[in-house]
Amino acid sequence: MDQTTDKTRKSDRRGFLKNAATGAAGLAATGPIAMAQQATLKPETGSNAEVTSNQKPGSDFMTDVLKSLGFEYCAANPGSAFRGLQESFINYGGNKSPEWITCCHEESSVAMAHGYAKIEGKPMLIMAHGTVGLQHASMAIYNAYCDRVPVYIVLGNILDANFRRGNAEWVHSVQDAAAMVRDYTKWDDAPVSLSHFAESAVRAYKIAMTPPNEPVVIVADGVLQEEPITEKHLRIPKLVTTAPPIGETSAVMAAAKMLVAAENPVIVAGRVARTPQGMKNLVELADVLQCKVMDTRMRMNFPSTHPMYGSNGAVIAYPNVSDADLVLGLEVQDFWGILNKMTGLNKFGMETEPKTKPGTKVITISAIELNHKSNYQDFFRYVESDLAITGDPEATLPELTEAVKKLLTADRRIAIEARGKKVAELNRQAHQRDRELAAVGWDASPISTARMAQELYAQIKNEDWSLVGNDRFASSWPTRLWKFDKHYQYIGTQGGAGIGYNMPAAVGAALANKKHGRLSVNIQCDGDLNYAPGVLWTASHHNIPLLTVMHNNRAYHEERMFLALLAAKYDRDPSTSNIGTELDGPAIDYASIAKGYGQYAEGPISNPNELGPAIKRALEQVKKGRPALLDVVTQPR
Repeated sequence: MDQTTDKTRKSDRRGFLKNAATGAAGLAATGPIAMAQQATLKPETGSNAEVTSNQKPGSDFMTDVLKSLGFEYCAANPGSAFRGLQESFINYGGNKSPEWITCCHEESSVAMAHGYAKIEGKPMLIMAHGTVGLQHASMAIYNAYCDRVPVYIVLGNILDANFRRGNAEWVHSVQDAAAMVRDYTKWDDAPVSLSHFAESAVRAYKIAMTPPNEPVVIVADGVLQEEPITEKHLRIPKLVTTAPPIGETSAVMAAAKMLVAAENPVIVAGRVARTPQGMKNLVELADVLQCKVMDTRMRMNFPSTHPMYGSNGAVIAYPNVSDADLVLGLEVQDFWGILNKMTGLNKFGMETEPKTKPGTKVITISAIELNHKSNYQDFFRYVESDLAITGDPEATLPELTEAVKKLLTADRRIAIEARGKKVAELNRQAHQRDRELAAVGWDASPISTARMAQELYAQIKNEDWSLVGNDRFASSWPTRLWKFDKHYQYIGTQGGAGIGYNMPAAVGAALANKKHGRLSVNIQCDGDLNYAPGVLWTASHHNIPLLTVMHNNRAYHEERMFLALLAAKYDRDPSTSNIGTELDGPAIDYASIAKGYGQYAEGPISNPNELGPAIKRALEQVKKGRPALLDVVTQPR
């Protein structure tokens, strides 16, 4: 359609906000130049639709509001509950800022936004369709909530019964649309007018971006979207984001005194680095204290190349702090589990005992206490700390570091320097043990997870790479062996331990990396991919370059291990643990699946000597802008 021929209609249809205020992203509230509606369009034969040229739907104003918040993308599976907004986004908004990303499942939409936010540091917009769309999305929303990640959800609904047409609009509508996810979102609202929508939409963004960062939901009523605008003097409120909370000064000073006095302090990092600055802040504190930093890798908090970076083998989430006389926990998810141990499944009853030695001091810095909820138990057991500081760790660390510097005497500096040399040597030895362990079974078939990780790293180490998938199920070999020193090189885990997260999160993170020209790679578990493989098509359709290397152990192996352990505990046959957990007979052909979704693919690959050349071929395709998948048949872990 010619965008330049009908200036009169274009101005009348799209220029109604020219005097409105601008939003935080600096976009004018005035609507973008978009395709004018064709007054001459005829309804299809048999259609009862009315075609008009001068209607100004509420969804146009709603589009301007959402544009003002600076969203780059909107991920959605098509749904009629937000059809008005979708039409306005595309025809009025020009399908730019945000660009529409077509998804095959709502869970994939949210998980994509989850991965995107951990690279880009801001939320992606997603849309969900009524009751059923939100139910599909709910698992991914819970993951993002537990992982303290901002996701901005617009939920379509038709509240007024007079406007519901037919069966679907009744069964997909609800009185309280956000109720089913209210226990694991930070805030929601259901605006009843366009001015209400504008205010709540801006408020939701502000709340989502204030630590602790979590998902928010705005209900976009169908009538509000599709009926003509009748409100006068509409405007978009200015967004002013809230400064992150910083720990109280006297408490920070007390923490500094304890850290300076400690002989062997250990820092445990959980979700410290919201931005690249968080990583720099933690490095500065570690340099001053010359103490071990155990990164649980819920984020990319600390460079693995740093001499103070402590390795703990495959169980990175629960580092060894047994030799510490002070443990500083920074936004740690399960801090109690790091300080204490419990009896395993192989024993009856439940016993606990401390992992730390008697007299060990404990300090916590966390913003999670600012938004605890009661129903979902994502807050873990209560930690008896000696000093608990409520505040965002990234924002609090500079003040803590400066306080430590002021307290250091010449004698303490000498002692701390000597400690640093010991810590660096112990860490070097631990890293060497990891390298030696990685060599075990190097030529085995199926391929060892260590070799898979190292063959991949050998091909990407000189690139500007980003590992956009969780590596825990591959025995954490990448985070044990690779050199991580940039904030975007690892995005952590799914938070709520919900399977089906990794593949769409990897696609979302790769989408964020795309504009920066980074090479995105993903080690993908087979069980996780089977939850929503349609996201492979999304990557192909939107030309999202991503290399996926399948960790195809043909089982839900963690559950298989649990069953074998319980069988042994009860003196039963552990060999039956494959029933209900095995993904074999027939083996799933992931290369064929990926090809069917339009990706370059090879496999299954079970000969370790064939893996390196296959990775090279796949990377050539990714560098051309095409997603690629390699089906690698692997050892269980």
